Amino acid sequence: MKIEQLYTGCLAQGAYYIESEGEVAIIDPLRETQQYIDRAKANNATIKYILETHFHADFVSGHIDLAEKTGATIVFGPGASTEYDIHSATDGEELKLGKLTIKILHTPGHTLESVTYLLIDENGKDHAIFSGDTLFLGDVGRPDLAIKSDLTKEDLAGMLYDSLRTKIMPLADDVIVYPAHGAGSACGKNLSKETVGILGEQKQTNYALRADMTKEEFVKEVLDGIAPPPQYFAKNAMMNKMGYDAFDSILKTGDTPLSPEEFEALANHESALVLDVRSQSEYIKGHIPSSIFIGLNGQFAPWVGALITDLKQPIILVVPEGKSAEAVTRLSRVGYDNTLGYLKGGIEAWKDAGKEIDTLESISAEEFANRAKSADINILDVRKDGEYNSMHLEQAQHLSLDYINEKMNEVSKDKTYYIHCAGGYRSVIAASILKARGFNNLIDIAGGFGAIKKTDLPTTDFVCPSTL
Repeated sequence: MKIEQLYTGCLAQGAYYIESEGEVAIIDPLRETQQYIDRAKANNATIKYILETHFHADFVSGHIDLAEKTGATIVFGPGASTEYDIHSATDGEELKLGKLTIKILHTPGHTLESVTYLLIDENGKDHAIFSGDTLFLGDVGRPDLAIKSDLTKEDLAGMLYDSLRTKIMPLADDVIVYPAHGAGSACGKNLSKETVGILGEQKQTNYALRADMTKEEFVKEVLDGIAPPPQYFAKNAMMNKMGYDAFDSILKTGDTPLSPEEFEALANHESALVLDVRSQSEYIKGHIPSSIFIGLNGQFAPWVGALITDLKQPIILVVPEGKSAEAVTRLSRVGYDNTLGYLKGGIEAWKDAGKEIDTLESISAEEFANRAKSADINILDVRKDGEYNSMHLEQAQHLSLDYINEKMNEVSKDKTYYIHCAGGYRSVIAASILKARGFNNLIDIAGGFGAIKKTDLPTTDFVCPSTL
């Protein structure tokens, strides 16, 4: 028996490779599927099953491409309906993989078709669960993504409570838990940084698995403080259900070098979005006017999904040398399949062609503190709500990057703004979006709030209402 977790940090997502006696099952594969085919080939094995824990919302799965390339059977849970061939498994059904047995546990709540795959070893012992978004380490999946006219998030939360207590908690404490996500995923609110755990530990430490918890308490706690889902979630879920274009063709088109003239023509005449994926320091020093910065060195795909509202938006890339294929791949993981190419030679080629370059002013936290003490300045804090509520500068205006497109009317083009996040990545994203909308008086604070806290500027700490 071989089990490999193939974890992708940018998406905080775990896919799984299971092998026994030359037969392979892949659970929740990424869009780029050649890695699984190569793994199986190296082991002289055949991919038999592609097991989907549910219709994913936070990424586009590679199940369709992988099935077409290998002939493997795509398996979903009960009630799943798609535009392509699948096996819709029944609750309790068992699939044979070499000497192993994979039992389907229908665990609705995160979505209606959600399943947990129970792996039973050759001796008949329950070995592990692949819990998808039903059970994470430290949390459970959010129950607000499959709301319908006759089904509320409270209804789904109730289903999740029942699924956990009837299907998962009765399993032995030594069963290994392999979840679909870890910390950083928007599919839950309190996920652990660990990506593999033991069920017994979760029964002791996971708030949602408390033995004395009532359904009413569970519903209240699991829904408390959950942020609205990013706008791309519903669109990705639909792609996973309805189908999509082959990844190989997406990569071939997107990984096309463009001369400065070709690049400029696409931007001007095809309304292509110029997406700069270099580091924030490189963007600050020089970038194409009106380009949007979202660097590959951060949580690239989730921020693309949160901020670029049209999956069909034509995109052209400014990339670090040798990173064009990676950028196209990571865009496709969240459904952005309309990349038209990248700037050959990068910014230097753009400069050599005599094209216009823009910059972003960036100052140290110390310089910012000096300016803040000597003048009345405007500060934009673009961190998440929880970060801002925990501690912020007394005079800061909060404009969370997550909602910057919807709240653009809360800032003025006539003012100069000093922008910060926690460390410097998100503030440059925010500044690029504002600059593209005609906000020209922007100053980035290098190092973000982490550096600002080391100055003597006054901050406001969060006070729990119960202590007032």
